[in-house]
Amino acid sequence: MNNFGELVNSNTVRFERLLPGPIERVWSYIVDGDKRARWLCGGDAEPRVGGKMEMHFDNESLSSQPDIPRPEKYKDMPDKPSFKGTVTRYEPPHVFAHLWDFENEATEVCYELEQRDDKVLLVLTHTRLTSNEDILSVSGGWHTHLDVLVDVLEGREPGPFWKAHLKVHEEYEKRLR
Repeated sequence: MNNFGELVNSNTVRFERLLPGPIERVWSYIVDGDKRARWLCGGDAEPRVGGKMEMHFDNESLSSQPDIPRPEKYKDMPDKPSFKGTVTRYEPPHVFAHLWDFENEATEVCYELEQRDDKVLLVLTHTRLTSNEDILSVSGGWHTHLDVLVDVLEGREPGPFWKAHLKVHEEYEKRLR
């Protein structure tokens, strides 16, 4: 399985990861804010369509290993950015989707889970991206966060976030430009 995301169309990227199961365990790391904070972002998600979604990022806390400074392109972001959204699909333990509200737009993220023997296939699709720069940034970010999820689910200490992100971001620049 290729870990790199693919550009599905001009505004959508898609990722696949085969994760250690069972499906209920993986589901909990997507919908439970405390568990999600270990690989992506904390914050509550109301378990219903139309529910509120909060996303509080702290990328520096995802690893205890020393990291490089935050890359220059993210210097204007707050240290711990927060976003809001709305749950658009809630079908435990198979599908969770939500809007992700940015300044003047809302993108949508969909997590789909499928049990495969003792593993779980996660298909993550991020749609409504409006620019090539958004696609590039989102691709590097998701790739890095999904690698952290794999480490967490396999009981390994994740590596430094920004160091990994910078490396995959450079690869996506080659692939997507």
